[in-house]
Amino acid sequence: MDARLELTRPDVRLRDAWLAAYAEWPAGSHLDASGLRDTDDVRSQEGFAAWVAKLLSCADPQAPLPPGQVAHSTYWWITENADVLGSVELRHDIDHPLLLDAGGHIGYSVRPGHRGRGIASWALAATLDQARAAGMDRVLLTCSPENSASARIIEKAGGELEDIRETPIGPKRRYWISL
Repeated sequence: MDARLELTRPDVRLRDAWLAAYAEWPAGSHLDASGLRDTDDVRSQEGFAAWVAKLLSCADPQAPLPPGQVAHSTYWWITENADVLGSVELRHDIDHPLLLDAGGHIGYSVRPGHRGRGIASWALAATLDQARAAGMDRVLLTCSPENSASARIIEKAGGELEDIRETPIGPKRRYWISL
């Protein structure tokens, strides 16, 4: 994969690049692994700065979790030069029943105009390195049964299918990756 790809911590200096990426998703879409909630104001500079601060604080296990957040997480944006191509979330634990059933440790998304380039595979591999560095010995990843692209990415990274189960947010394929 391209050596210019990086996992970059959310940064207010990337606001325009992030907004350009955000504009590629259909209105009302859920951006997996972005930490974006309906109540977040990313259009104004002040709102964007507050959202970035919230994302960064989620990585601190001593910080209180924001409303709607059920686990501490580290967020990265997938960047290439000055462009934001997607996002990744590494949840520090999955003790919450929804995360154990449907969410898993790692989520990722790539903006629509950049899919098919291997970016998600690269981002997952880079995030697995981060999980190893954090002392994790295995991680859970999930995807919808009809998301064959994500299933291939997870399987290519060593994911072993545990099961397909009905969850509160719909059916999920559940994969474990040993680190």
